[in-house]
Amino acid sequence: MRALLTVLFLALPIGASAQEGYVTYTESIKIDIQLPPEMQAMRDRIPNSRTATKRLFFNEAASLMKNAPASEESQRDVAFEGGGGMRMFRMGGMRDNNELYTNLDEGTVVDKRDFLGRTFLVEGDQEAIAWRLTDEKAEFLGYPCMKAVGTRDTTTVEAWFTPEIPVSAGPAVFAGLPGLVLVATVDEGRTTYTATEVNLDPLPEGTLVAPTEGKKVTREEFDKIVEEKMKEMGGGRPGREGMRIMVRGN
Repeated sequence: MRALLTVLFLALPIGASAQEGYVTYTESIKIDIQLPPEMQAMRDRIPNSRTATKRLFFNEAASLMKNAPASEESQRDVAFEGGGGMRMFRMGGMRDNNELYTNLDEGTVVDKRDFLGRTFLVEGDQEAIAWRLTDEKAEFLGYPCMKAVGTRDTTTVEAWFTPEIPVSAGPAVFAGLPGLVLVATVDEGRTTYTATEVNLDPLPEGTLVAPTEGKKVTREEFDKIVEEKMKEMGGGRPGREGMRIMVRGN
């Protein structure tokens, strides 16, 4: 992949040498809704996806993905009845404070995650994705793009990247290609990232800095914390089926 990256860089026109800036994405995640028979009537009132606006800052050495500044996501209140009367829950845009910093040179990441009121810094190596380049080409936001197909454990992803922006960055963990990823589709649309804006102006000094606030844990430790808390939240009423809403991200 590094050899291919070098070949593509050398083949680029001189005017396409920008290697710093940011790209704004619309992130869309499908919601897996499981309702008991007595609640099927409310299915149409529950949105089947959630969207957020993310921004990826990048240069040739590092990238940082976080919420787009001052982005306001739509919210939707949904009412349902059961287990003691009418209840409300809110769905819509995902306003978290998560950040993902990737050191592209060293292949390491710092993943800042908010979970149940606590903040964690998940540190480790950049996740490896086995990419396969295809012959398919398209254009997004005026940039010529090539298609690649990748696998990560049981996850499959289709990515469109542009060699005209010669950095190996992309949304979330989907990086490592010979050009900036503008569109990524995970598991046939379970999660999608679609670029809506590319800005190649120089970044203000101090933009690409790894997050530092939070408890430092490994990926294995964080996954164990999440698993244990989810078991606690799902227990307590054996034998009674209720509504389950699963938001499966990356």
